Amino acid sequence: MLAKVVYHKLADPDHKKLRTLYQDGVLKHVNNGYCSLLEPKSISGGQFAEWITGRNPATYVAVHYLKLIDFTFGPNWSLDRVSATGQRGLVGPADGPTWDSVQLQVVYRHPDTREAAFDIHTNWVTPDNFPGYVEQEVQFRFDNAVWSAHQRKRGVELTVENRTPGELKNTPNYHYNGTFLEPWGDRSQRGYGIEVIERFFQEAAFVEFDGPSEQRNQRLAQMRALTYNDITADRNCVAIVQSLEAILARAAAGNPGCLVKVNGSAGGLALYEPGNAKPLVLYEGRV
Repeated sequence: MLAKVVYHKLADPDHKKLRTLYQDGVLKHVNNGYCSLLEPKSISGGQFAEWITGRNPATYVAVHYLKLIDFTFGPNWSLDRVSATGQRGLVGPADGPTWDSVQLQVVYRHPDTREAAFDIHTNWVTPDNFPGYVEQEVQFRFDNAVWSAHQRKRGVELTVENRTPGELKNTPNYHYNGTFLEPWGDRSQRGYGIEVIERFFQEAAFVEFDGPSEQRNQRLAQMRALTYNDITADRNCVAIVQSLEAILARAAAGNPGCLVKVNGSAGGLALYEPGNAKPLVLYEGRV
């Protein structure tokens, strides 16, 4: 059996180009960044209303940023720790388990022991009719560059020391013409991220039909070796969400300020409460 899970935005031109520039060494050593997404109240009070009780916007929105960060700047780093806080009182009671907004911080450690921290802020209670409807903004900072994007500005802004605005443009447009390192390892020049769906059917058809049946196992092994959409590629993202939800559950129970340590001496995911030296092990195995 060939099982694949992939986020289609991995093949979005702007995201692909960000990863291409990083993997090619144009952008050197990501240090920190932030992502912000504001959903209007009409979303949480309308299409999300049937299932929103006990939920939080980070699990359902920040997870998209988590996947992009983990894939774009990995895999040569390790997830180190997760912390989060948030606000309640609009979607549900101020002392209940339903969250209006969440501020999540995820910290990775590079092989040189330097850290990279990402702050991801999400909410689904923004006043209706806010400009942009669903408002998104991101910025990533490197040793030699800054990459930022804003939904209402409809584009990317890039600064690279000694390379912009001459060799590289400050406001590039990759949707109509761009060269990319594809998530599956090929080099290409193409457009929007819909091709990630086309790619799945190509991979499945390759296994079943691209040669003699007695060689199917070899073709299956070749497709399983593509890690970008393998189940294991989401281990960090799943670990972050599991940590986030445990932290928010503790906060809702009256114990805010918890932190989850990843792959420490206590286990794969160990939650520490303020004032308590003994951690709660969320996951024993290595993440």
